[in-house]
Amino acid sequence: MSLRSLLVLCLAATLSFGQGMRLTVGQLKSFLRSSIQLKHPDKQVADYLKNVKLTEQFTARDLEEMQGEGIGARTSEALQTLVTSTANLSKPARDPVVAKAPPPPPMPPPSSEEQAKVIEEAREVALNYTKRLPDFICTQVTQRYVDPSGLEMFHMVDRVIERLSYFEQKENYKLISVNGNLTEMDRDKLGGATSSGEFGSMLREIFEPSTEAEFHWERWAKLRGNLVHVYSYRVNQSRSKWHVSWQRQMEIVPGYKGLIYVDKTTPIVLRVTLEAENMPASFPIQVATTMLDYDFTSISNNQFLLPLRSEMQMREGKILVKNEVQFRNYRKFGAESSITFDTSAEPIPEDKLKEKPPQQ
Repeated sequence: MSLRSLLVLCLAATLSFGQGMRLTVGQLKSFLRSSIQLKHPDKQVADYLKNVKLTEQFTARDLEEMQGEGIGARTSEALQTLVTSTANLSKPARDPVVAKAPPPPPMPPPSSEEQAKVIEEAREVALNYTKRLPDFICTQVTQRYVDPSGLEMFHMVDRVIERLSYFEQKENYKLISVNGNLTEMDRDKLGGATSSGEFGSMLREIFEPSTEAEFHWERWAKLRGNLVHVYSYRVNQSRSKWHVSWQRQMEIVPGYKGLIYVDKTTPIVLRVTLEAENMPASFPIQVATTMLDYDFTSISNNQFLLPLRSEMQMREGKILVKNEVQFRNYRKFGAESSITFDTSAEPIPEDKLKEKPPQQ
């Protein structure tokens, strides 16, 4: 991974940031709850609210609700200003109150023997994953975001289209366009945050016996309609092979932790997350996380488990950077002239990405 050339990206984001955000009351409350959970500084949240323009009436009742959930004093003052300034706006539609049935009892966890068996079967599949992949080409669509406020209010700064070819178990990337403009630029000169290695290396390094990852049962869940085991894991720094670099000038290999989602029916991993731990105070990047989703797709009328979407986030000081990557239009490796690249980036349906309770 690299993080560089952020000045131009942050300038573009800051310009739109300063022009004010138009939010519904529901969006505002969601932002405030996220800020409470992430322990954002009270002054920082209050300063951000000065740029918020609401499309609906924010009432004293809404303010009391947020105060009860733990907002700070300065945030409360900023919200009181919104109560006054939105008094003449229409009230947001309120969902009718419906009595909820009690939740079903939780599913009991599998036995320790079954847990160990699932991990070992998933390990075997992960270590042999790339050997079973065909040679293929796909389109990688990367939407890159920056948040100079540090409050997770992201602004998209560019869209990068690449041809990703996988041949003889090796990945190769070629830039096609940036913001719709065709380019012959070298990928290494693109700047900003980039990532690679989604096709098996991430999983392989977690499950390599030499990595000595520790796995622990967390919960049952559903992902893309599949009942899955969710395990947490941790890799010590001395065993890590995850490289995080800054501007190609500094590089560290941190320890990390995360989650793996293993299908209950077949021992395949449908999602993996990584979060760097104990980043050195002297290193410019303080936070680095990755989430990768796999799903089945057809290549030459055969089904293969392949990356669906990945998301990478980094924090440098107050600046947040996020990449959302979609893998589209998989097809058998062949002549480049026969490839038509899909440059759209329609969002993947939320139903495909959201973790759900096992009973749903």
